[in-house]
Amino acid sequence: TAAPRAWPPRRPWLRAGLGQLLARTDTEQRIEIHKLRQGDNLILGFSIGGGIDQDPTQNPFSEDKTDKGIYVTRVTQGGPAEVAGLQIGDKIMQVNGWDMTMVTHDQARKRLTKRNEEVVRLLVTRQSLQKAVQQSMMS
Repeated sequence: TAAPRAWPPRRPWLRAGLGQLLARTDTEQRIEIHKLRQGDNLILGFSIGGGIDQDPTQNPFSEDKTDKGIYVTRVTQGGPAEVAGLQIGDKIMQVNGWDMTMVTHDQARKRLTKRNEEVVRLLVTRQSLQKAVQQSMMS
């Protein structure tokens, strides 16, 4: 088995560069989700959209219609993700230290749902409330 990844990730070049990519009104959040066991399944309680293999113009959460990032599209009320503080519209940058900025939708799903991981540590970016309201008024 592979050694567990350190948190935060041991890639300072990625961490340093990430701040430069964020708009001033975006904030970084570290979120730790403890999966809920239901029978043989481990439940996260959220859905994702996006990926490098998807049409970025269909992404309602990004101003940049070329953005092929992975976004949270649904959060189950009372589920592990909501309890941990994940929100609809959060952009997932890392999962347990793995870069998620250039992955397919299926690669992202597989990374999030690994059976041997009961805890998922996310690094997400989140729009400020002001920016989100302005964006929703323009659509």
